[in-house]
Amino acid sequence: MSSLDLRFAQATIFAGFLLAASVSLCQDTGKDQPAPPPAAQAPAELPDSPAAQTPVKPAPAIDEVQSKRIMGVLPNFRSVSAGANVPPETPRQRFIAATEDNYDYTSLFFAGWIAADAFVTKGTPEFHQGLAGYGRYYWHTVADQSVENYFVEFIIPTMTHEDSRYFAIGKAGGGYWKRLGYSVSRVVVARTEAGKATFNISEIAGSAAAASVSNFYYPTPERNVPTTIRNWGLDVGYDAANFSFHEFWPDIRNLLFGHFQKKPVTTP
Repeated sequence: MSSLDLRFAQATIFAGFLLAASVSLCQDTGKDQPAPPPAAQAPAELPDSPAAQTPVKPAPAIDEVQSKRIMGVLPNFRSVSAGANVPPETPRQRFIAATEDNYDYTSLFFAGWIAADAFVTKGTPEFHQGLAGYGRYYWHTVADQSVENYFVEFIIPTMTHEDSRYFAIGKAGGGYWKRLGYSVSRVVVARTEAGKATFNISEIAGSAAAASVSNFYYPTPERNVPTTIRNWGLDVGYDAANFSFHEFWPDIRNLLFGHFQKKPVTTP
């Protein structure tokens, strides 16, 4: 139950108590009048009658749940399962999520793989070759992903009060193409802390800021407008592909490992 639903339920119960108290006070004003015969008394309400409750949104179906890791390895900490009812993201949660994305062991491993590819293809000749050269490629790759993640997932959304998580829509949201279009569009459409759709300032401005900051630690020949714009576009494009993969990850998991999943337990 969200905090808003909880406050509504509490207000409903409190209003019920006030109504009961008002009825009791009205009954007390007639104490001087003779009491009616017992048979004529209206039956009192049961003291244990259930109080009004706000309906709770059902939990996501087991085949729509977003696991914390994809294939038990890749981080998937920022994906919200289709139909899940979650509270707004706090600044502390944003910082933790960005840090996990940056320094999870798999993130550091893939940074090494990307650095190796750039090393072999001599993507930045100024880094030179050899072990020292590969080290330069590696720490620049880690710095790139760290700066981008902190801007997109923590700094900008905290300033704009956006929720940086990915909210999957699942099969209930439509067919394949609709879900694909939805997931790709999340790079320009975000959700506010109040749950409303808004322009994704965090993604667009955050990626641009990260691409600009990289000019401070790359060699002079790499510090130019075309390179900055290219890096900005690559960051946004990568996030769009990442959102799409996360949207369809439950479907992929069910296709590959569906027969291993446990059936949901029916609760009363």
